[in-house]
Order: sequence, then C-alpha cells, then structure tokens
Amino acid sequence: MARPPAQVRFPGDKNRKQRVKVRGIKQASKEIQKRLEKNLERLLEDPEVILPTIDAELGRPWKDPMAYTLRSVDVVSGKRHNTRWLSKKMIKRRGDAVSRALAGSLLAASEEDWSTVSVFKNQLFGNASYLRRGNGKQGHQAAIQNHTNHRLRLLLWDDHAKAGHYFFSWEGGFVYTGTEARAPREWVEWSLNSCPLTMKKGDSGFSSKSLPHDALDTQLPTTAGWVGISFNDGTEVGISSEDLNHKDGAIIPSIALGMLPPRIPAVAEARWNWRPNGWPEDLDLPEKGLEDVQDALNEWMSSRIPDNLIAEVCRRRILSSITSGFLSRNVWFTDEDRSGFLESLDGTELERRALKVVLDGLEEGIHVKEDGTFEYLEHQVVRVDEAACHPVLMTLWEEHGLHLLESMFNMQGPEAQDILERQSRRKQGFGAFLRQIDQDRSIEDRLRLLPWSDQNLPEPLAFADGLVRESFRSGVSSTVSTTSKQKGLLQAMGWAWLVVHNKTESDAWRFDKDSRDKGGDWVPYLSSLYDAGMLLLKTDRGSVQEYRAAMIELASACGVSIE
Repeated sequence: MARPPAQVRFPGDKNRKQRVKVRGIKQASKEIQKRLEKNLERLLEDPEVILPTIDAELGRPWKDPMAYTLRSVDVVSGKRHNTRWLSKKMIKRRGDAVSRALAGSLLAASEEDWSTVSVFKNQLFGNASYLRRGNGKQGHQAAIQNHTNHRLRLLLWDDHAKAGHYFFSWEGGFVYTGTEARAPREWVEWSLNSCPLTMKKGDSGFSSKSLPHDALDTQLPTTAGWVGISFNDGTEVGISSEDLNHKDGAIIPSIALGMLPPRIPAVAEARWNWRPNGWPEDLDLPEKGLEDVQDALNEWMSSRIPDNLIAEVCRRRILSSITSGFLSRNVWFTDEDRSGFLESLDGTELERRALKVVLDGLEEGIHVKEDGTFEYLEHQVVRVDEAACHPVLMTLWEEHGLHLLESMFNMQGPEAQDILERQSRRKQGFGAFLRQIDQDRSIEDRLRLLPWSDQNLPEPLAFADGLVRESFRSGVSSTVSTTSKQKGLLQAMGWAWLVVHNKTESDAWRFDKDSRDKGGDWVPYLSSLYDAGMLLLKTDRGSVQEYRAAMIELASACGVSIE
C-alpha cells in the first residue's frame, strides 16, 4: 500500500503550533495577581485615588496642565464602567496622557484574566508588574496600577514635572505644590528617617550620630567639617564628614526619589562648616573658596558627587583658594611661621633644612600633590598634601636637587649631577641620603686639614698619606687589600702599614723579603705619622705641625726629601 505524501508546512501556516516568547511579558505569580487585583479593585472603586493632594492654586484647564488633567480624570472616572468607551479612549493619540493611561487601567480592572502581565523596569524607581492596555505610556500604566507604591506613583506625573510642577510622595501622603517647590514637613521628616544614614532628631533638627550635639545650635566648624542642610519647611540637618563615609547607600538620591522632579536644591540649601587648623576665627575664608564650595554642594545635592567624596572636595576647594602662608595638608601657617610649617612635617632636621633651602629658592607659590606631582601657583603660598618631608623632597628633587646640593654641600658640576641622577633612580629615604652626604662632606672637610692636600708628595710618601686618608674615610680594614698590590718602595710601605696595624698574619706571603725588611725599618716613623694624623682628624688636640714633622721624619727614613 502506498504511503501518503508528506505534509509540507510553511511559515505563517495557521495550523502550525509555535511558541513565541514576547519580551517584557511574563506569567504572573499568585502574589502578583493578588496585589494587582487589590490595586485595580481600589482603582475601579475610586479612580481619583491616583491623584495627589492639591496644595496650590489651579488655573484654567486650557492654560494649567494640572487643571486640564484633573478635568480629564474626572471625565474618565465617570465612564469607568463603560468598557466600550474606555476601549476607544485608551487608544487615542491626542489628549491628556494621564487620563489615557487611566482608561486602559480601568479597562484592565474590569477583566478577569490577569495571569499574563507586562514588566516595567526603571533604573531609579525599580520594577513593577502591570496590565498593559491601550497606547498609554508604560510608566504611567505601571504607576496607576501600583498607586500604593510611594515612589512609583510619581512617574504618572513626569510630563507635568518637565513643565516645572512639583510633587512629593511618601508613605502616608502625596502632595502637589504647583510650580513652587514647597517641601511638606511630613515628607521631609519621613525622608530623613528613611534615608540610609541613621539620623537622630533633636530640638534643633536632625543630626548624624558623630556630629557634636550642639553643632546645629552653634553652627561652629569641627576639625573634620560637617554639612548643614536647611529645608525650606524650616527643618535643619547636620551631617558630620565621618558619617558621610557610610556604605549603606547614597543620602541625596534616597531623598530625591520621593519628589518629582528630583531636585533637592529646589527645596534645600547646603553649607560646609569647616576651616583649616590654624586659621584665625576672626578671619573670613576666601570668597572664591566659599563660592567653589557652594558649587560642590550643589553638585552633591544633584547626585553628581558621592557622599564619601564631598567632604574632601569641599576641603580641597577651600585650601585651593588660600593665597598666602603655608599649608601642611589641612593645617595653615602664616607667612611669618615658616619654622612652624617645617616643624609640622615628619622628618629629620637635615630634611627640614633641605626643604627650607628649596623654599628659599622659589620665586612663586607651589602645590606639591599627593600623587607625586607639583604645580607652580600664581600666589605666594606653599601647599603640600603630604605631612612629611621625604615625599615632598622626592617630588621636587629632579628640578631643585642641584640647587639643594650646591646650597647645602657646596657641590657642583659632574659630582652634583651624578648624585642627582643616582637619587632619582634609587629614591632612597632622604633622611639617610642627606645624612650620608653630610658625613662624606664632613670627612672631606676634615681631610683638608692635612697638609699637602693640594700638592704632590714623592713616593712612597704619597702612598703613606693616602693610606692615612683612606683609613679615616672608611677604616683601616678598607686599606689592607691595596697594600700587597704595590711594587718596590710602595710594597715596602704597604708592609710597614700592615705591621703598624697588626694585619700581617694572613698577608705576609704576598710580600717579598726585601719589602718586609725595608718596610720593617719604616714602621716606627709610619706609626708616628698615623697617630699624628688621627689626632688631628678625630680630635681637636692634634696639629698640622705635628703631622708635618712626622712626615718629614718618615721622608728622611725613606731617603727622600720634601718641602
């Protein structure tokens, strides 16, 4: 028996079963259906439940957007049971957007199957499930059908907010104040009690836990500073800079999301209460700094600066406006108190001396930054972000190092350039670095006490003088290796040097018999030369004449003459 021909199905065939996944639609859980049922029943019973309390004078409907919306909502409310009329109203392209979304929601309320819902997602206001009907905005329909959500219901009035109208919503109230932003006291208090930062309420207002209890009364600055906020309902708020470093969420956005448009600067003013340590109480801070701080606070209240950064931004803007004196981080010193400024920096006396030399050479102000860079300033002010000498000197070393070496140690030319480059590579601690240079220069200064420093002595006297000098620089042990590498009279002098210092045991085999014999005869004279040299170099009891006399006796023993 022949097999029936295979059936061919084409795309679009009505008899073909297909599973189509539509983005933004999902099966509603029982919990979602129950919540929607409750909200829609309440909406169908009283459509005006979506409206805020009107706390403003309304104009004519053809001039005032809010008055026009209220009239349109009243018309839709009267037709809430007329599904045919609602079906036409919800698909219209013109007219009031709020009433159009309301018509679609009321039609959904009259239906029985709510198992399939749309999902509305908003980065600020969150997610919500709703029944999408008609051409009304998704956000409007989601707001109407979730009118018990104190934040989401604000989205219904976004077009009005764009026209300059203000709405305030909280758990327990919803108020419209027209084109004037007048924050209700209940909204202010609820917002402060609900913000991520724990606030305590006192007679003077709300304050964070680390703020001194009398700060709102005295308005005095603290060491770290604090932010004061005055709402236009009269509520005062104080937040310490320590509490601004919380990690539980942003303060301003949490408050702003309860109003539309979310402009906290429209209902509150902020101020920064702080001055640098050492700044006189009777001296006003620079006007430029105060203006810059106010700009920063406005940015913060507009959610453009995070809570944990605003205190440092305000401090830096004030510090940047100071045009005289010295600034060590947040501490200010007058022009006359340079010593106080230097003493405030961690470091050795040598490091402070070095920094003073650098500052003396400046012809303009300077700001040494925490990131290892610096910039010259128009005004004669010295500002360092690190309260220690080493990072400041390290930052300024490449440009001011040669001047420092010349001023402190009288070093110039290739010698100074070599030290400059070596320190730039090694980045040695400046305390040890300067101490080593100071010691080396001190040794060289002492060695200049010896005669013949600028003249040539005949050998082997020059070799003997060199051994005395090197032993003072680096110790006797550093000279031992050079004694056996010489020849003739120099080797004999090297043997005498080892005998004087009892260093012959391990190196005797390196010297021939003639050198040992001849050097042995010079031992007492070389010993006298060494003693005279150390007495002169290490103490104040020696004299150049004694060293010169000892050298003449050694020369006589060696059979050479000197002047």
